[in-house]
Amino acid sequence: MGRVFLVDLEGKTYNCKFCKTQLARADQLISKAFHCSSGRAYLFNKVVNIYFGQTEERTLLSETHTVTDIFCCRCGQILGWKYEKSHEESQKYKEGKFVLERVRFIDGEFDSEFYIDTRSSSSDDEDTM
Repeated sequence: MGRVFLVDLEGKTYNCKFCKTQLARADQLISKAFHCSSGRAYLFNKVVNIYFGQTEERTLLSETHTVTDIFCCRCGQILGWKYEKSHEESQKYKEGKFVLERVRFIDGEFDSEFYIDTRSSSSDDEDTM
């Protein structure tokens, strides 16, 4: 596996709950009114530091969409999905947008006094095995 290069975001961000990797800037938030199987979800215009799973047809609350699951590029946790295609005209605004499940991310303004960085500081982590 190669090195992971992360995009560093400035300003208020939303971060992966599991490894604190920055995912989206607050100014990319479109809506907090989305829902998923785990509860609330947020719709974003742009999300970074992710990788994509398989594209599939999925029946969601509003209709069937073509979606791709998205995962954190650092820890591999599933974060939500990307809307690839909507089959109904009223849902076309979602195409190309990202949904992050609220239980899988945190507000980037967490209290750093109590945050312990558990990530390895070695630049050659893969060579230590």
